[in-house]
Amino acid sequence: MNKATPVLETRNLQKSFGAVTAARDISVAVEAGTRLSVIGSNGAGKTTFVNMVTGYLKPDEGSILLAGEDVTRLDPRRLTRRGIARSFQIPQLCAELTALENMLVARAAAEGGLPFFRPARSAEARDAALAVLERFGLAAIADRPVLELAGGTRKLLDIALAMTGRPKLLMLDEPTSGVSAEEKFPFMDRIMAALDRDGVTVLFVEHDMDIVGAYADRVLAFYAGQIIADGAPDMVMADEGVRRHVTGH
Repeated sequence: MNKATPVLETRNLQKSFGAVTAARDISVAVEAGTRLSVIGSNGAGKTTFVNMVTGYLKPDEGSILLAGEDVTRLDPRRLTRRGIARSFQIPQLCAELTALENMLVARAAAEGGLPFFRPARSAEARDAALAVLERFGLAAIADRPVLELAGGTRKLLDIALAMTGRPKLLMLDEPTSGVSAEEKFPFMDRIMAALDRDGVTVLFVEHDMDIVGAYADRVLAFYAGQIIADGAPDMVMADEGVRRHVTGH
């Protein structure tokens, strides 16, 4: 990928569910290193967009390119190996396993190893997993079962899991959801500091406009399956359509 090639490009994506159009002519180019926030009310189309980019939905029309390669028809597992990773609003973890064991399973899955733990039990895999946990401030809970972890810690661990495959693009689904008001900024500081070390391009869906303003350098606003604004946070927040349909003021 050269400097002129976006890490992610979507061209004229369309998606309908029966009579409902969930995505209409979604064309976006995202440069490497961008922190892009996706905003919109429930049903606006942002989740459909994320699910198409990550392979959980296939567009009816249009194409998706990762670093110039057409990946439109790849499934989530193959997209992960190509360099697109995601975390979820509800962390997807094995509750009975420790934090480190979860990391090792994620690493083996990203590398395509089966059975999962056979390639993951090496000293190299363990050291690499511990290094990612350390980066997210989670080394102290490496040997604790997920069942014992607080909600915010689980969310951090879920994001750390997504980093095991060294993605080009990381998509975060409402990272501060369920995090207390006094903890949300330190929480995001920790995430962004960890991601910046690898220069990962970040796309995050977020409802908290304070978080969007503080951590995004570009914002996409969705309404009725379309992008109604795209630009710097201040510009998008001032847009009349965004104020009417997204922020409500």
